[in-house]
Amino acid sequence: MKYKVRIKKKIAKGLKKLPNEVKQLLFLLITDLQTKGPIQKSWHNFSPLGQEKYHCHLNYRYVACWSCAKDEIQIEVYYVGSREKAPY
Repeated sequence: MKYKVRIKKKIAKGLKKLPNEVKQLLFLLITDLQTKGPIQKSWHNFSPLGQEKYHCHLNYRYVACWSCAKDEIQIEVYYVGSREKAPY
């Protein structure tokens, strides 16, 4: 099953500010989310954040957070940025 991955507008606008390495890792994560779904145990420090919300580290400094409603095939990436400001 292929999942639809949506990135919030605020995140899309902020992609310009991210280092190229982090952008590449984010695109790899999005590819994995599309093909494997919201559970990404192969990503560094992956963990559930509660009600259908998840996060993982893209590298030491940056994290990504996403949500996926139960029984849906749409995933929303709602945060990409420094781990100090992450919403968890």
